[in-house]
Amino acid sequence: MSRPLLSPFRLGNIQLRNRVFLPGHTTDFGLNNLPTNRNTEYLAARARGGVGLIISEAIRIHPTSAGRNLTLGAFDDNCIDAYQKLTDGVHEFGSAIFAQIMHAGRQANGDATRTAAWSSSAIPWTVGANVPHVMSHGDIEAMVRAFGLAAVRMQRSGFDGLEVHIGHGHLIQQFLSPATNNRTDKYGGLLVNRIRFAEEVLNEIFKSVPDFVVGIRISADEFLPNGLDPSQMVEIVDLLLQKFDLGFVHVSHSAYHGSWTLPSQFADMNFGHAPYRHHAGIFKSAFSNLAVLAVCRLDTLTEAQELLENNEADLVGLARPHIADPDLVSKFEQNRELDVRSCVACNQECIGRVEKSLPISCVVNPEVGAERIWREIRMRPKASRKVLIIGGGPAGMKAAVAASEAGHQVTLLEASATLGGQVAVAAKLKKRERFGLLVQDLIRDLSKSNVKIELNTKVSDLSEIYDQYDQIIVATGSDFAPRNFGVGIEVITPLHAIAKFANIKGNPNQSVVVLDEEGSWIAGSIAEELATNGFQVYLISPTAGLFGQITMYSKLALIPRLKELGVRVYLSSKIEITNEILTISNSLNSEMTLVSNCIQVIDCGSRFSQDEIYQSVTASQNSKVHVIGDALSPRTAAEAIYEGQAVGTFLDLDQALANIEQH
Repeated sequence: MSRPLLSPFRLGNIQLRNRVFLPGHTTDFGLNNLPTNRNTEYLAARARGGVGLIISEAIRIHPTSAGRNLTLGAFDDNCIDAYQKLTDGVHEFGSAIFAQIMHAGRQANGDATRTAAWSSSAIPWTVGANVPHVMSHGDIEAMVRAFGLAAVRMQRSGFDGLEVHIGHGHLIQQFLSPATNNRTDKYGGLLVNRIRFAEEVLNEIFKSVPDFVVGIRISADEFLPNGLDPSQMVEIVDLLLQKFDLGFVHVSHSAYHGSWTLPSQFADMNFGHAPYRHHAGIFKSAFSNLAVLAVCRLDTLTEAQELLENNEADLVGLARPHIADPDLVSKFEQNRELDVRSCVACNQECIGRVEKSLPISCVVNPEVGAERIWREIRMRPKASRKVLIIGGGPAGMKAAVAASEAGHQVTLLEASATLGGQVAVAAKLKKRERFGLLVQDLIRDLSKSNVKIELNTKVSDLSEIYDQYDQIIVATGSDFAPRNFGVGIEVITPLHAIAKFANIKGNPNQSVVVLDEEGSWIAGSIAEELATNGFQVYLISPTAGLFGQITMYSKLALIPRLKELGVRVYLSSKIEITNEILTISNSLNSEMTLVSNCIQVIDCGSRFSQDEIYQSVTASQNSKVHVIGDALSPRTAAEAIYEGQAVGTFLDLDQALANIEQH
């Protein structure tokens, strides 16, 4: 069978070993705006895994774009040694690496660096954001020079080429787009003026590094009123090609703006697979001799290969799947696609942590950012222990796999008839189905291990089995406790609600109240499921904001979907049930709303740990009993997987944290 994905490709004067690339994405592994060993080890792991080309995360060309010290910059020649270590680390394993250079413009958050945002015009990136400094002609000239100097530094640092970011609503796109450029000088108005800044930047770069491969990253569609669309972007690329020998065009989409366009850039599992693959095809059709790089939330290499087979692109980029599994390409080469650790496209630990100015991680891959230390750990000799794990949710399953890989004799007990815990339940919802891949992958890994699995086995007392094992890991999860809001309408938990209502058709005359106190996907996904199925849904939160635990990169898409489905949202509110009548009361203005024909209340309140087994452990027994996941504290699948791997490997959470987090 032909596998064009694995065929070599020449990009300018650079020979790539295959047509898969790792797109630039923020990691927050930097320090003082320079790459660290974590950056090098992270990218080197993906190079070792076989990817043909790596494009660095955004390297800011000027301090006004830094925003935070975790980002990367190329502000002076002192950066060259740090980037040389990065490129050397990637080249060691056979991948090419291009530097992506950019200025974030108006969305550069300068709170940490005490810098103002700069832009083409005085238009904030979102409601409530700072009004940016409008760049003068002198500012523009200084920024053009900064792009050229950064290009020289990147070439001297050993990068193989350059990607100039003129998309995603960053500074150059802010000049290009009529949605963000209301200037009346030679940089505003007609396209011939709005494109001027991009042309000056590229002219400076080509003059500064004439023998370098230089391409551009664009947004094919801004998805904004009065914004740029594919036909306009084709015109812009055509104008640039008439003046510059561009090596490639990397086709993305969206703009950094506080609306639906932003989550489209980080399309989560609710968007479905490859929702914007047609964009690359538009540019390949328009510019048949220009190398086109495609990204569009490609989930697997098999699916990505379709773009090459259909001549929609020349190279295909996968970011989050490479975060989830750095060996993505090598497994494809070895016909081991079934061994790939699946990205579930949840946005929780990648872009969700970036939003909090934290280094990225991954729900399914807790080794992200600590690749070297985990490789070293696997090489350490370990004495075999008899290990019992109680609970077959994600924490217990991951702990069992990790403990088995560490050479221990492992028994996993699960009280129910199936593995997966609450994650398996959540996967029954139509918009959360990809969480089922997490469960499937863990079951696959267990099937390849020597773990002894006993289902339908409940443990309520450790005393009879305590002496049979050297180490015991308690991963019994958490649960909800429905509260009493009055009499007349049944109140149930989210788990009960999913079992009762998933795929059940309702009608608008049947109202369901979802009370959200956690601000997470639990209430959001249940509300969306019920509204999709035809129920009239009332979403109630006692807080003044909606979904505080969901990253804005997903929330800005979830809220419009709920609005379109007719979900009625009440913030700063509480409920009371009297004689089968449910009343919503607003704590800010005392407004009262009666809900007619309410058939169910779903109480998404605080969870409690099912930790009875652990609490029963005596002081003398405590040294060999460990508690992880929701049984330790109700949180998310990310913490469950992380603690499962850490404790399964080290048989001690404190020791695990000391070994991993301090590196």
